[in-house]
Amino acid sequence: MVRNAREHFLTRIGGQASDPERGAKVMFNFGSDIGIDLGTASVLVYVRGRGIVLREPSVVAINRDTGKVIAIGEEARRMLGRTPGNIVATRPLRDGVIADYDVTEKMLRHFMQKADGRRLFFRPRVMVCIPSGVTGVEERAVRQAAIQAGARQAHLIEEPLAAALGAGLDISEPSGTMVVDIGGGTTDVAVLSLGGIVCSRSLRVGGDKFDEAIVRYVRREFNLMIGERTGEELKVAIGTAYPQATPERSMQIRGRDLVSGLPRAVTVTSSQVYEAIKEQLEAVVGAVKEVLERTPPELSADIVNKGIVMTGGGALLAGMDALLSKETGLPVFVADDPMSCVALGTGRALGMIRVLPAPKTRKLFRRVV
Repeated sequence: MVRNAREHFLTRIGGQASDPERGAKVMFNFGSDIGIDLGTASVLVYVRGRGIVLREPSVVAINRDTGKVIAIGEEARRMLGRTPGNIVATRPLRDGVIADYDVTEKMLRHFMQKADGRRLFFRPRVMVCIPSGVTGVEERAVRQAAIQAGARQAHLIEEPLAAALGAGLDISEPSGTMVVDIGGGTTDVAVLSLGGIVCSRSLRVGGDKFDEAIVRYVRREFNLMIGERTGEELKVAIGTAYPQATPERSMQIRGRDLVSGLPRAVTVTSSQVYEAIKEQLEAVVGAVKEVLERTPPELSADIVNKGIVMTGGGALLAGMDALLSKETGLPVFVADDPMSCVALGTGRALGMIRVLPAPKTRKLFRRVV
């Protein structure tokens, strides 16, 4: 009989907790353990023993003529919409998955070296989080990109599982826990129990879709063209998911008039931002309700007592917790550091794997205990 969750996990992945030969291999493991939250909007890197050491936008600036990388991260983000014709600033990830493999590999290599230094002999083992609804092809692309970027071993973990671990939730017990992770490219909703995902829903709606909706609304209502960066600034500064629970605020923005072609400034209110993102908010609420409908009755009873835990950057949108609470009738809580939960969870998941599986059995971890 398995004595505890750790031994059960080791048994699942093919190792033995008391195997002295394998213990010696772990003892002489000089490579670092790195957890990576490979997000559409930003990349967070967790190094075991040091915590989160890097938090950068997932943007790369490339010289179109030579193919040379000009800048990566925050420096490249400042170039968005402001580059000359021969330089293009792009996001290599879209909707939570890799859109440009080569650029993603270069970005990963840069961030791993920046976080852990250049290692000549001892390469790190890496755990990368992915949305719960990705295909097998998308899984292999992420794993291969991590290996090519310099990882000794690459493992994948689903975002809701990593978010729950990072938020400090105990998911090893036979009790239901619901997590809603609203990231830049995807929203992942899952019910967890006994260290695994019971039912889940991955929605390709996130912070980026909110930004795009705001840009479209301003163009339609004010005949003003603004960039995605300005749309994001509007969302962060005065955005709201539940106007009744937040005070009315306003912000002045500047852009190009579509009629005259000249620069112009307009004032946008938080109610107008809500109207812009209302459709995307309804999609998130619909995904939460769908998962609740598919949840087994006993786990539903647990969720009534525990409530819903929100993680990801989207959880910081004003009134988001109030909206979900009103629509579901359940208590909703925002994690202490919602933007870091997934990165912390990937690092903690690696720390739980004392014995890694052989390369041919390497797989996506849908359970952690």
